[in-house]
Amino acid sequence: MKKQGLHVPVVIISRKEADAHFGFLSTLAALDIPRSSVATQELLGWRPVHPTLIADLQQSHYFSN
Repeated sequence: MKKQGLHVPVVIISRKEADAHFGFLSTLAALDIPRSSVATQELLGWRPVHPTLIADLQQSHYFSN
């Protein structure tokens, strides 16, 4: 996967691989899966006005010296 920003390599792994790698911590992390954006917007009547997380992080000002 392409390295961006901090130039830290990123890999995509399956839930099974995450369980094997992180042990009990993967179970805790899985409990924090947020609702979908659509469900959150409907539940709270909220509409985002700012860029998405990924779009915001892709702005160069976060990683410029």
